[in-house]
Amino acid sequence: MMRTRLIEEVQLAFRLNHPNIAQVFHMQVDEEADAPFAVMEYVGGPSLETLVTAALVRGKPLSEGFALYVGAEVADALHYAHTLTSEEGVPLGIVHRDVSPRRLALGQHGEVKVLDFGAAYSLMVGREESPENLLRGDVAYASPEYLRKEGLTPRSDVFSLGVLLVEVLTSKHLFEVHDVPVVASKETRFVTESPPTLPLQQMQALMETFGPDVLEKAVAHLSEDLKAVLHTALRLNPEERFATAADMRDALRGVAHAQLREPYGRAEAAKEAALVVSEGGVLRDQVEFGEAGLYPDGLEKHELGLPKKA
Repeated sequence: MMRTRLIEEVQLAFRLNHPNIAQVFHMQVDEEADAPFAVMEYVGGPSLETLVTAALVRGKPLSEGFALYVGAEVADALHYAHTLTSEEGVPLGIVHRDVSPRRLALGQHGEVKVLDFGAAYSLMVGREESPENLLRGDVAYASPEYLRKEGLTPRSDVFSLGVLLVEVLTSKHLFEVHDVPVVASKETRFVTESPPTLPLQQMQALMETFGPDVLEKAVAHLSEDLKAVLHTALRLNPEERFATAADMRDALRGVAHAQLREPYGRAEAAKEAALVVSEGGVLRDQVEFGEAGLYPDGLEKHELGLPKKA
């Protein structure tokens, strides 16, 4: 099943051709292991997960300009994927379903890249169905309807992007385990494909109490226009969210145009990222590597601008 799944992922990835999506070039087979693997575009900059963590360590979140720029670029890539059709013009029905910091990266010149559509849902003919009880992607960024295994739509990715942007803007995940007074002990029939950032049962319990008041408390310090975008993206009812990722992209760009004194693009993002990893890296070097799980597992020192030991 793993082999079939990878082949399907590569077949889907071959169809994606967008400047904000890391390109998959081809698939090869490791003859010794008899296992296929994909060869994809190398993105030399840090992941968004690394940037958010470095910002947390330095004690200052990434800027609104950075969040608006990254959010709009990701939304543009998602809209492209959501509206992709087959050669016959049939909608492929792609939903990423894993829009999270570890799946996004900033290139060396500030370009935003969506790294992985491996967990994507698609109506593409011939794709193997996921088991009914399996949740793909990081459920810490999942929409409420996906946590219930209800129908997925592009608006599900809109919700995930909203959760991600709150974290970029606050250096804190919107849903924190310690915010749950008593985690429900009820069993769940669902399982996750890989270990999530936050446990599945906690996420399900948190989502039951989530609403506009929870979001407002988390983003109270932000501008009213930006909060309005986040409130729309993070509606519990999918029908009340942005209808398309393009609508969210346009809203984010509208806020940027109205509020930022200077244009914010690739150059500004690259400069801010370098500053964040530098400041976060200096602090990071003062503690044992990986202490308290603050930094992502497997993080390379060069991602934080730290010198490699000889």
